[in-house]
Amino acid sequence: MIRLKRAYDPASPSDGTRVLVDRIWPRGLSKAKVKIDAWMGDLGPSTALRTWFAHDPAKWSEFRARYIEELAAKRPLLDQLTPRARGGTLTLVYGARDPLHNQAVVIKEVLEGAGRPPRPRRARRRGRGRR
Repeated sequence: MIRLKRAYDPASPSDGTRVLVDRIWPRGLSKAKVKIDAWMGDLGPSTALRTWFAHDPAKWSEFRARYIEELAAKRPLLDQLTPRARGGTLTLVYGARDPLHNQAVVIKEVLEGAGRPPRPRRARRRGRGRR
């Protein structure tokens, strides 16, 4: 089971494994206060995408599409989360104020298969065809 929770909300035992998925540490919170099991900052959106989005709900559809593309290159990180979700409760922790328009929502969709990112493309070999 995958849950989403804001970093500023209190942790609870029902959260299971808590993973912070923000590239930047939540402002004003200590590590003791957040109570996470892992911080996967590299799973967060790129700085360019995060800055462009600026948590503007009007840009959500485009942000979501671009972020899913970015996640394709981060498949090994996503694969680390899958067993945690299958083996119990996985709570994706995020710092954004908006509970509906943030990267944790997209990561959850991808992990559950609703927003499956494409696999990274492999370079095709040229000149090895049949003659």
